[in-house]
Amino acid sequence: MAQYFQIHPDNPQIRLIRRAVEIVMDGGLVVYPTDSSYALGCRLDNKEGLERIRRIRMLEEAHHFTLICRDLSHISAFAKFGNEAYRLIRQLSPGPYTFILRATREVPRRLQHPKAKTIGIRLPDNPVTLALLSELGEPLFNSTLIAPDAEESLSDPVEIRDRLEKAVDLVLDGGIVAYAPTTIIDFTEDEPRVLRQGAGPVDFLS
Repeated sequence: MAQYFQIHPDNPQIRLIRRAVEIVMDGGLVVYPTDSSYALGCRLDNKEGLERIRRIRMLEEAHHFTLICRDLSHISAFAKFGNEAYRLIRQLSPGPYTFILRATREVPRRLQHPKAKTIGIRLPDNPVTLALLSELGEPLFNSTLIAPDAEESLSDPVEIRDRLEKAVDLVLDGGIVAYAPTTIIDFTEDEPRVLRQGAGPVDFLS
């Protein structure tokens, strides 16, 4: 049975954040709010957590997963990028973007795109997520919480609890989060490419 914490969306209670971190460190799978949707998260070395996410979302092996990071210092350990990519990522973060980058050897193979050897990186602008990452001290494995029969993520934490109370270990209720898909930018080639236009503007590339 999943635990359920009602957390302030702008000033998250540190005791609840610390309890959430304990659950993550113990191998738990958590649901938490980001700036674009609710998401599923677990530690990078939590192989069972990854498989649980696959089952919840009914994902194929080739699905492109992401790491959710607190800041640029987290990114450098897991992704390769040049000066221009660094400048743009710094300019756009935190915000509703997903950056596709070459994965370093620090990234477990199961988290990389199986053919391209890339990893998606997110630096969301959400106080709950940032507090969770700051207290955890490391990135989280991240997947948008989209049900297999839906095109958009679940936005109501009460509904999420009802649907997933036996599938996850914790739901962090930060209020309703309307789905706003991130803008995906690929930095694996010489020039950045927009793979999906979402909530983040891309006028800087024109």
